[in-house]
Amino acid sequence: MIGRRRRAASPALDARSRLWVLAAAASGLLPLLLQLPGTTAVAVAVIGALSALVSWKRPIPLVLRVLLAIAALAAVLWAAGPRFGRDTGCALLAAMLAIKPTETTGLRDGRSLVGFALFAPFAAFLLDQGPMTMALGLVAVLCALVAMLRLAALESGLLAADSTGIGRLGAWQIGRLVLMGIPLALLTFWLFPRLGSPLWGLPDRAVARPGLSDTMSPGQWIDLLADDTPAARVVFFGPTPRPSQMYWRGPVMAEFDGRTWRRADWPAAPTPAPVTRQGPRYDYQLDYEPTDRRQLIALELAWSAPEGTTLSADYELSAQRPLAALTRWRLQSQAVATFNPQPRAQVLRQALQLPPGFNPRTLALGSQWRREAGPQGDAAIVQRALAWIGKDFAYTLDVPLPGREIADEFLFQTRRGFCEHFSSSFVILMRAAGIPARVVTGYVGGVRNPLGGGYWIVRRQDAHAWAEVWLPQRGWVRVDPHRRGCARAHLRHPGRPRPGRGNRCRGADPHEPLRPAQRLAATQLERGGAGLQRRPPEPAARILRRGPAGPDQAGLAVCAGLRHHLAGHGLAAGTWRT
Repeated sequence: MIGRRRRAASPALDARSRLWVLAAAASGLLPLLLQLPGTTAVAVAVIGALSALVSWKRPIPLVLRVLLAIAALAAVLWAAGPRFGRDTGCALLAAMLAIKPTETTGLRDGRSLVGFALFAPFAAFLLDQGPMTMALGLVAVLCALVAMLRLAALESGLLAADSTGIGRLGAWQIGRLVLMGIPLALLTFWLFPRLGSPLWGLPDRAVARPGLSDTMSPGQWIDLLADDTPAARVVFFGPTPRPSQMYWRGPVMAEFDGRTWRRADWPAAPTPAPVTRQGPRYDYQLDYEPTDRRQLIALELAWSAPEGTTLSADYELSAQRPLAALTRWRLQSQAVATFNPQPRAQVLRQALQLPPGFNPRTLALGSQWRREAGPQGDAAIVQRALAWIGKDFAYTLDVPLPGREIADEFLFQTRRGFCEHFSSSFVILMRAAGIPARVVTGYVGGVRNPLGGGYWIVRRQDAHAWAEVWLPQRGWVRVDPHRRGCARAHLRHPGRPRPGRGNRCRGADPHEPLRPAQRLAATQLERGGAGLQRRPPEPAARILRRGPAGPDQAGLAVCAGLRHHLAGHGLAAGTWRT
């Protein structure tokens, strides 16, 4: 009886007030949905819309609401997997907010829904603190103020149920509240003491943000290579390297179990490995996007670790805390002439290990090349492998996941793949020939933005994997088999590539790596053959005149038109065909 009296004491929501309440809930939910995984966000949005429509005239029975809540809880936990992170908690909050309209009938329920909706933008700030989230959060607060003011005026009788707005008096009250709150917010921001550690702990995300990791497995990079969001922004002070020299070094992986590469679990070294440097010294500022991991990148090779980071023996830069927000680092780097020419014996043994029972054809080929080259023929073996790759292999993203024999399938069957396949198979072949080798991951290249102060943008789809081989008197030498003939220049002059004949990378600069758009074009163009040959640009109209344009042909025509447009501005370097 008491519950019925309380329910009766709360006036019912009219249609217009209900619309204001739902609008406030939707505006609060929007910034949170943008931070959730795509499928989860769409599912929550659909649930919210259906809940509002179904319960428009009358509330859904309690049993159905309980079942709906259980289903939403199970769906979110299933999508998050075994880990429970702060993004999982935010998804649960969004799901509960989406089904809250099913029991919203009176003014008291409307206030509860609006108050509950204000938690959503606060939760969004746990995942992102960017300007878009801030702007949407402010919009949500304003909508909530409008809805609360209407509910208060409706309950006090100052506003008719069929009124379409809140009137000038209501707008002035909202503006006054905002003007009163801004000084308080600024004072709190400036005067509240900054704490070195948070008052409470937040769990990591259950679904990690895209970025580099400590492992590399077949197919792991497909989503990363399709992600065109920025990974870093770089401003150089003084000399600027060519894009072909921009190898942004990340994790170095030496352990291999037959399928997955991992970082070697070495004890922390007091100092990085000894190197001798050459060439210009680059001074730059790196703004690194959040990844919720500790791995950082630096132009090969960093001189020292900035405050808050550590530099491993292999010159891997790592932050002391997970990178949950945009961070800025001031770094200096310089190319090397020799890199750890006298490593510990344990390091070389690790760089020669291969799991037994995997890739027998690659092992046999490596042993054959060693017998033919002799004990002092390490450089000749590397050159032979690069010449073979440059002649018979092609770059493409359109490859199936490999089976058990990763290197055998790539080297002797498909001979097509992307940097993950090239680097992994090359390192396995080198180890089979008795040459210490390892995989290095990071990013390569960059695009200069002349409109934003001349900074360089490195995107996540610029992620790259290359190889390092250890040669006597030289130490670790970077070899990029993905760039085929271009890698030969790195063996002659480490860190100082020069143009040469026979290179098949990008047009004007034969040492410049493929940009993402060219990677996708190469994926389409290389389906019919192995090698790449340069040819003059072909107009889009000529492509279309060949016959009926299917999806691939129409796509090529669009790419050709874009190519001519960019060439007119000096931004395109050449086209490629099989």
